[in-house]
Amino acid sequence: MTEKPAETAYPLHDLLRRRWSPRAFSSTPIEREKLGSLLEAARWAASSRNLQPWRFLLVEASDAEAFEKLAGTLMDANQAWARKAPLLILVCAQRSPDGGLARHAFHDCGLAVAHLTMQALSMDLWVHQMAGFSAEKARAEFGVPADFEPVSVLAVGYYGNPADLPENRRATETGPRTRKPLGEIAFRGTWGSAAEL
Repeated sequence: MTEKPAETAYPLHDLLRRRWSPRAFSSTPIEREKLGSLLEAARWAASSRNLQPWRFLLVEASDAEAFEKLAGTLMDANQAWARKAPLLILVCAQRSPDGGLARHAFHDCGLAVAHLTMQALSMDLWVHQMAGFSAEKARAEFGVPADFEPVSVLAVGYYGNPADLPENRRATETGPRTRKPLGEIAFRGTWGSAAEL
């Protein structure tokens, strides 16, 4: 079941309602033109001062050595399912010239990944972002320059079979999606005062 549309309080674009982060991936390779569209979507994301601090290191399952290196940076719980995806992407943010992280670099990387994710969904591809990985190991394995910070790893591919997941992951794969109510995340006038819409 690839469709788990969000139960929304207000109307949303269909792509936004359909987006979720599956763990069941098919090993079917992603077509080159679709890969290009994913990266093009990310390229045109808004960014502070147009710095475009995002960088993407693509590793396809067909490149077994590199794929194993990137998969090996993931937490064990993520490795158990992410190795089935045909593509892993290491997302990195560029540091500011003084060596610190530019204030909006992570924000802008997230926006670029959101663009990539929506483009993927429009082409029947799915994306699962993972914070559960070793940034230090990724840096060492792939020679990430000192002026970039590894942010996340994305698993990308066509939807697979939930029955292939580890048993402890199957229920969340097929279960309902949940989110905090709007009153907990949107305030009006003063902090903690729920926005009445």
